[in-house]
Parts: sequence; C-alpha cells; structure tokens
Amino acid sequence: MNWDDTRVFLAVAREESISRAGKGLKLDPATVARRISRLEDALGAPLFLKSPQGYALTDEGERLLAHATRAEQALHLGEEELRGQSGLLTGTIRLGAPDGSANYLLPQVCAKICDENPGLEVEIVALPRVFNLSKREADMAVTVSPPDTGRLLVQKLSDYHLHLAATEGYLKQHAEISSLSDLKHHRLIGYIPDMIFDKELDYLSDMQAEKVQLSSNSFSVQFNFMRQGAGIAVVHDFAIPAAADAGIQRILMDQLSLTRSFYLVRHADERRVERLNRFSTALAREIRREVARLEGMC
Repeated sequence: MNWDDTRVFLAVAREESISRAGKGLKLDPATVARRISRLEDALGAPLFLKSPQGYALTDEGERLLAHATRAEQALHLGEEELRGQSGLLTGTIRLGAPDGSANYLLPQVCAKICDENPGLEVEIVALPRVFNLSKREADMAVTVSPPDTGRLLVQKLSDYHLHLAATEGYLKQHAEISSLSDLKHHRLIGYIPDMIFDKELDYLSDMQAEKVQLSSNSFSVQFNFMRQGAGIAVVHDFAIPAAADAGIQRILMDQLSLTRSFYLVRHADERRVERLNRFSTALAREIRREVARLEGMC
C-alpha cells in the first residue's frame, strides 16, 4: 500500500467528503477521488459508499481504518522520539472545546503556551457539542463531563464556579430578587432545552424554573444577552471580568452556587505521544491558574 493513498483514505474517512478531505490535504477533489479508486483497486475491495450524507465507510473500509489509524499513530510516535523530548513544542495541535471555555479561557491560556513554544500552532475548535476524537475532529477536547465510553484518556483540568448574574441596570429596573422563587417574575436566559449536549449544562432545576425566555445553544450568546441587560443568566465566574464595563452583579449567591469541572479528553492510542503529553500538562497548569485569577477578580 502507498502511504500517500492511505493518508488520503484517512482524510476522506474522517471528513466523510471528497471535497472537504481535499481541502485539508490541499488536493483537488478529482485527485482525491483518483487516489481512493487506486487504493480500492490495489486492495480489491470497495472502501466507501456514496450517500446523500457523504462518503460512508464499507465494512472493508472500517477494517482498514483501524489499521491505518494505528500506522499513522506509529509514524507520529516515531517522529516524536526522533525529535526528542527536551526541546520546545512544535507542530499543530487542534483543541476542541465548548464555547464558554473557548471564548473566555483558552485564548489567553493557549497564547501563553505558544509564547513559550514559538514553533507551536494551536487550533481551537469552539462547538457546543461532544467531539468525535476517533474521527480526529480534534487531537484532544475539553469537556464538562468525563466520558464513560470509548478508549480515551481523561484528565481533570480544573473546577470552576457559576452563579446567577444580571447587570446593575436590569436589577434597578425590575422587581427585587431575594429568593429563587422571585425568578418567576423575571426574564431568564439559558440553553435551548433540546440542544443541551451535556447534563452538567442543564441549570433549570437549580434555578427552580420551568423554562427560559431567551435561549441559545451557545453560552457566549447567553452571556451577551445578559450583558445587554436582557435578563438573568447562570454564568461562569471566570467570564465576568471580560464584561467589566457592563456592571454585572452576581445575585442569590447563598442560594445558588454551582461547581463544575473541565476535563481534557484524548484518544488512548496517543498516550505515548510526548508532544501531546507535554501540551496536556501545560494546558492543565495554565487553565488552573487562569480560572483562579479570573474568579478572584469577581
């Protein structure tokens, strides 16, 4: 088998699209399709079925994917060992994360790590959903719950805290709030119920509320609703300093105070990839420091 063709196969398997795979590989779609056909001819088996949703792996393709992934990981491991473990981090690392951490923590954390490792490139993919590491949507992902299935490495990064909050302007213009039961007289901001991708993000029961009036699948949108004086939201303490000009106040802190955690998740096959191990260590250290710094500013 030609490794270049195998690399193309991996890209199509992960992207489920000839055109998207070609874009990532910097190849035109015709070349990608030709490489796949050549690989299928060499193996004497169809590897993909084309459907309205894209290119789906056949049973033969699924079997090849497992072997090709291990070969790719072996090459990466050899590169890491030849490069040595004592130098600076280099190359590209793609990090998936929910948008709360992606917007208010990871930019400054990853910038600091890159300052210390000038040859390192970090890509942050901010999506409000669970990442598929087996398809290499990311090298690693920040989550708010530790996964309980799959061959994964899970590392706790840091606890963080959340409270109800609103702007001073909103609180002055609306009825006084002295207990959670008073929230029924106010406009609440939160997640779209059927788009909550992790149970740790479901705050309705904690708020003793049945529904929210303004909602989004994105925490950043919720935060900006609240920042504009549109209502009351459960927000990360570490996000509040980013809106210091908005006069945000935490409320009912003695009645609702939530603690959640960030976890770093990687594929188990990469436990020996030293570059990812070292980046994970630096990421955990800097996230803990940044959460403590920002929460201390509230």
